[in-house]
Amino acid sequence: MPGANYRTRIISSLAEVGASAWDGLLAAQGENNPFLSYAFLHALHESGSASPASGWQPQYMTLWRDEELQAALPLYVKAHSYGEYVFDWAWAEAYERNGLSYYPKLLSAIPFTPVSGSRLLARNAEAQTALIAALQNVQRNPGISSTHILYPPQAEAEALQSAGFLLRSGVQFHWRNEGYRHFDDFLATLERKKSKNIRAERRKVLDAGVRLRQVRGADASEADWAFFNRCYQHTYVDHHSSPYLNLDFFLRIGAAMPQHLLLVFAERDGQPIGASLLVYTDTTLYGRYWGALEHVPCLHFETAYYQPLEFCIANQIASFEGGAQGEHKMARGFLPQKTWSAHWLAQPSFANAVQDFLEREAGGIEHYIDELNERTPFRAGK
Repeated sequence: MPGANYRTRIISSLAEVGASAWDGLLAAQGENNPFLSYAFLHALHESGSASPASGWQPQYMTLWRDEELQAALPLYVKAHSYGEYVFDWAWAEAYERNGLSYYPKLLSAIPFTPVSGSRLLARNAEAQTALIAALQNVQRNPGISSTHILYPPQAEAEALQSAGFLLRSGVQFHWRNEGYRHFDDFLATLERKKSKNIRAERRKVLDAGVRLRQVRGADASEADWAFFNRCYQHTYVDHHSSPYLNLDFFLRIGAAMPQHLLLVFAERDGQPIGASLLVYTDTTLYGRYWGALEHVPCLHFETAYYQPLEFCIANQIASFEGGAQGEHKMARGFLPQKTWSAHWLAQPSFANAVQDFLEREAGGIEHYIDELNERTPFRAGK
């Protein structure tokens, strides 16, 4: 039987595993995604941002051999579908119309973070197989409607498909560093109209008297984090939404993983008016959060795109993942990339209906990506 040589533990706090064991498992797998790190996930939980009170109940699945962590699955019992970025509201409504409960459901994802990365954390193929088998046992609980694994890499998505999950694809937009020496080198590869528009957008920010300042996490003060949080909160409220994260979360990651953080501040007359927060490794920069206390034309593009691109070029970072959705990113040199999610529904009739929907949707996604690739922002031959 898969998993016979493993001891399974369901944990409600990463403190039950510890940073050394958790990050050691990531290292053994060769996974360096900072969003999967103990520091990031534990900060989400301990700050209350992703907690039972906010509808995210951690139920992490861990497999052990003797006292060594062999595999783990970040897993939550969800009472809603907020903060996921792979939308299943229509499925929940269909359940409700038929007198069934869609919640609670099981969700494996990084809360509020539409970034691809391993979900089936395992030291080897055997441990991964055992982890999937353990998940299948747990999801048979009659109180669970479904299981959803969001943004796994393609290989893990296909392993889940072999275990009976339905696959869903989506699209994000990523930028690739082709060895540019300066920002102008990058602009030279774009169609003339697009490079001209970018120059005009950047000029608007400068003409408004705004200057930009980049601060790495190790150099960020508590006042920097407090100001960023103020911008973040203000922009969410300004868009008639509730912010997911809080100052405690930002202070925690600022202290625990500063080597992966970059803050970009927009200032006028020496006073900050906006900021963005990005996460990075030696190879990838991830666009995350931004906010401003007042409106300045094109300030969002400068703090969330152009400054990060300059950072990638200066530090020879190979790619910049701009976050969820956003076809407008193509005009700024980002190209479409397929993402994956895997879904299992306990009700056979609903599983069949969702499968039919996903098959039709997949054809539309393929057509959409082909159409986008025909509208490349780059000059011919670039």
